[in-house]
Amino acid sequence: MPKSPRESVVPVPARLFRGEHRLRIALIGMPNSGKSTLFDAVSSTSVHTGELGGTHRAYRDCSVQIGLDEARVVDLPSIRSLHLLRKDEQVALRYLLWGDELPPVAAHEPEGPPAPLAPPDVIIQVVDATALDRHLELTLELAQLGRPVVLALNMMDEAAQKGLHINTRSLSRQLGIPVVPTTVLMGHGISELFARAADAVREKACPLSQPASPHICGPLQPLSRALNRSDIHAAFRVPHPFLLMQVAVGDRYFREELQQHFPELVPDLERLRTEAEQNLPRPLDEELHADRHHRAASLFESVTRIGAPHEGGGWRYWLDELFLHPQWGLAGSLAVFGAVLFVVFEISAWLDSLTAARLIDWTAVWQPESTLGIVTRAVVDGLIGLVGIVIPYMIPLVMLLVALEEAGIMQRIAFVVDRGFHRVGLHGSVAVPFLLGLGCNVPALSAVAATTRGRARVVASILITFVPCSARSAIILALAGKYLGGVGVLSLFLLTMVVIAVVGQLLAHRYPETGPGQVQEIPSYALPSWHTLLTTTWARTSDILTIVSPLLVGGSVILALLSHFGADGFINLALTPITGWWLGLPVVLGVPILFGILRKELSLLMVYQALGTFEVGNILDWVQITTFLIFLTFYIPCVSTFAVMLRTIGRRNALISITLSVAVALLVSGVIRLLLETFRFISSG
Repeated sequence: MPKSPRESVVPVPARLFRGEHRLRIALIGMPNSGKSTLFDAVSSTSVHTGELGGTHRAYRDCSVQIGLDEARVVDLPSIRSLHLLRKDEQVALRYLLWGDELPPVAAHEPEGPPAPLAPPDVIIQVVDATALDRHLELTLELAQLGRPVVLALNMMDEAAQKGLHINTRSLSRQLGIPVVPTTVLMGHGISELFARAADAVREKACPLSQPASPHICGPLQPLSRALNRSDIHAAFRVPHPFLLMQVAVGDRYFREELQQHFPELVPDLERLRTEAEQNLPRPLDEELHADRHHRAASLFESVTRIGAPHEGGGWRYWLDELFLHPQWGLAGSLAVFGAVLFVVFEISAWLDSLTAARLIDWTAVWQPESTLGIVTRAVVDGLIGLVGIVIPYMIPLVMLLVALEEAGIMQRIAFVVDRGFHRVGLHGSVAVPFLLGLGCNVPALSAVAATTRGRARVVASILITFVPCSARSAIILALAGKYLGGVGVLSLFLLTMVVIAVVGQLLAHRYPETGPGQVQEIPSYALPSWHTLLTTTWARTSDILTIVSPLLVGGSVILALLSHFGADGFINLALTPITGWWLGLPVVLGVPILFGILRKELSLLMVYQALGTFEVGNILDWVQITTFLIFLTFYIPCVSTFAVMLRTIGRRNALISITLSVAVALLVSGVIRLLLETFRFISSG
């Protein structure tokens, strides 16, 4: 049986990391390796920042969703080596070794654990691929900690431009750890990196042993045997090879702990260390460092080929430069936004003239007078309204965005705008629903329901109702474009963006709980298939038939019956405190304002009918037109949107959204009206 376009098959690992058993991932790396950039790329909307115990060195941690797995990711301060560390650097190493589970030798320390976090299950070392030889020295040291390690080869694009070609398979085989090429700044490889980290923990895969060269290992054998005692291992709880290296290099922290807990052993250890030095050409700590440097350089030479610089010139390279570049990525996003606006206001307007506009002209001569005839005409008008939403606006816009998703472009836009959405407690994945909202809020809300959950779904759904759909945008363009000019149109849309940002901040306080960060996948570019395009478009627009159609028809019938039985006057009188007193508008606009929520696309027509003219400027001045448009922009979008919200975020949150939209519409339009009236008074005086 063929699968529904809404269904997908996801392989479930035998062991999932969730809840109390979620992964603990530590990010480690040398300065300027891109470690913090990686953390920023996957971090949640709420990041906890603290100081490592007894120091002023900060760490950051947050929850991250990795497919079906959950993880806690810790961004530790940069570190160059695990040996001979200063006291403030020593704390980062202690977290890697013990976390908040201090061993007996550290129980007496007054500063306590380095961080209130359990020790990591896996370490991700972020390295600069253009300086791999220097970073591999730290990799060889991390291999001694006895924990799974994953190597993130960052800045691979810059390495290719410099002619450095790295054999990642050979490097992975020689180290015994996963090696993932990445370009963190552009999102490449991040999804695979964290997936490999989770797999490394499942497989309990630790790095291959990376012992020192034979000319060092031989003289160190007596020292190794002296340290290979169960009581020492129980006291320090570190792998024996790492303990041996720390004692061999004369690490101050380990030497002091041995002096305090095993004072009788220290003289013998010092003697054995001195004897080992006598067989080496230089002091032991220097010889170990030189040997590690030599092994890292040899490893680098064995996996790296220096050739001609790779000059990216293909279309994929330039598209990534447009959509993922840290400086130009926003320009690419704006280009897509412009394409969406073009579809909404050019192509959709042309389609509307061929469909709904012609149907309206054909039925214009039908003016029934009986109640049955009026109801029948209202049903026809509702169906025409359905055609006017679906064919010109919804289908082209949804198909465009689905095509951009299938092509891999929308995922790149989501990655670029992710940090901006963090300011309102959301992730970049909601960029697609927000763009859908420019056409119609109904499929936008359905897209939110499909891509988010919990708090993020509620906040995104509420904010989308403030995105001006095609019906509201058409009213803005019709009235503001004619009477306020281009500056007025632009100002109204900019005001919309400001209101969304401010409301988003308020919602972040109203719903303080935050979801985990997201590891966003940057897929390869692909040509969309017609089958996927059509089935996905249908899946995202089918709600219009099951939910919106009855509401459009019912709204038309209610409006027609109110007009037929002369209830307009009572409604206008009841709304006078809002329309006449607060907004300063003619009271006859009460019906268009109230019942515009039933059929928003007919709001402009109802305004013309209420004022008795198509020349609105003869009745309303520029302040009144501005006030009316602002109120209509933020007022309840339509009853169809409310119906979908009931299903996606529940009755309580849907009512909160409606209340908020009414309050924002009244507050913003009223305040701006007072400001404009004051400005006009001062200017005229």
